[in-house]
Amino acid sequence: MSDYGQLEPIGGGDSIPLLDKTLLVGRRESCDIVLRFKNVSAHHCQLYINKGYWFARDLNSRNGTRVEGIRVNTKRLDPGCSIQFAKHIYTMDYDPADLGATGPPPADDDAVRTVLGRSLLSRAGLERREHSTDHKRRYDPTNNAAGQIDDPNKPL
Repeated sequence: MSDYGQLEPIGGGDSIPLLDKTLLVGRRESCDIVLRFKNVSAHHCQLYINKGYWFARDLNSRNGTRVEGIRVNTKRLDPGCSIQFAKHIYTMDYDPADLGATGPPPADDDAVRTVLGRSLLSRAGLERREHSTDHKRRYDPTNNAAGQIDDPNKPL
């Protein structure tokens, strides 16, 4: 294993050593980890270490970054988890203790955003319905004409 760990491709191939604490993954030659595939964005994802754990931050890539099959914006990469750049899947191979981790792992950014990003009512499916301003009133209080109220129970 290299200084900071490695990415093991699922399905075979050469492992990719993680040589720095911050790495840019993408299709461009200027990236730290170059993935020469058409469905990988030029600047696809940033990998960085926080308190001994690797994190992935998607850089608004077209085909997304997935961790354990779930599309993410920012996510902690635990040892042995799978990370997917477009359709290319790798396994994270590193030891947090070697990277200076002490105590519990740092909070997962996406989990906090999911919990705090929406109201309790909307998470429970009880959000208020939007009131449209162009809905038809049952009657117009400014109109004195008879028969304004359409009663669905009125006999024909």
